[in-house]
Formats: sequence, C-alpha cells, structure tokens
Amino acid sequence: MEQKTKVNAEEGKQEIIITREFDLPLELLFKAYEEPELFEQWMGTKVLKMENKKHGSYSFETSHDGKVVFRANGTIHEFVPNQKITRTFEMENMPFPVQLEYLEFEKLTDETSKLTMHILFKSVAFRNQLMQMPFAQGIHMAHNRLQEIVSKKNNEI
Repeated sequence: MEQKTKVNAEEGKQEIIITREFDLPLELLFKAYEEPELFEQWMGTKVLKMENKKHGSYSFETSHDGKVVFRANGTIHEFVPNQKITRTFEMENMPFPVQLEYLEFEKLTDETSKLTMHILFKSVAFRNQLMQMPFAQGIHMAHNRLQEIVSKKNNEI
C-alpha cells in the first residue's frame, strides 16, 4: 500500500520535507495541531503544555506501563491559525539537538487540505541518524490516525 505521507530526505542536506494531503477541511487539519485533546488522540501522547501563540511553548510525553518513554518540548515562534506554525522541537533524553520545524497548512478544496513540514537539523549526520529510526513509518501512522479521528469528529458535527 502506498504511503500517503511523503518523507523526502535529499542526500547531503540537513532537512526533511514531509507532505501529506488530507481529506479534511483546512480548519479541521489545523485544529488537530492546535487543540491539546485532539492532538493527544492522534499522537497517542499526553500534552503537558500547549501555548499556541508567538513565544509560547509546548511539552508532551508518552508513557508505557506507567513509565515515561518519550518526552518532547519546544518554543513556538510563529502561530498563524489555519496557515502556519514555526517551532523548535527537542526530544528529551535523546542524542539529538533541537530541530527547527516549519509547518504550513494549505487549503486545496473545501474538503481537502495539505500539510507541509520542513524540518531543519543541526547537521546532515543528525538528520541521517533520525532517518535510520522508524521515523517515516511513525509519522505516516500518526497522520493516518489524524485523518481517521478528525474525520469521525467532522462527521459528528
């Protein structure tokens, strides 16, 4: 089955470009990144803080059997509803330095939208190290859950 989330990691570059078209109106796609309760559902993580504003911050963690297995945080540098989020992303207790992420939300039709994530790494080596992990598979699975969960909410409205 073809993966709908495209992960492009061009050789020798410190970046990853991720694109995904969703069968969701633009406002609902953006809401999946804006509302903590919705974000928790599709990401399978607990939101500890989410200040969606310029100079705001966020923090979330994932637990398994009562133990925290993943924690991430960052600062929001730009937050324009239904258009873009620019933020840092730091994985705690991991060997990766802070990443810079540009998320752009685009309306395709009244019922479809597109997300483009441009992620910059400190070095090509760190980018390559992340790509050795099941990163692409994980983001694809998360986006599939986003599509499924937000579609159900849209149908309930």
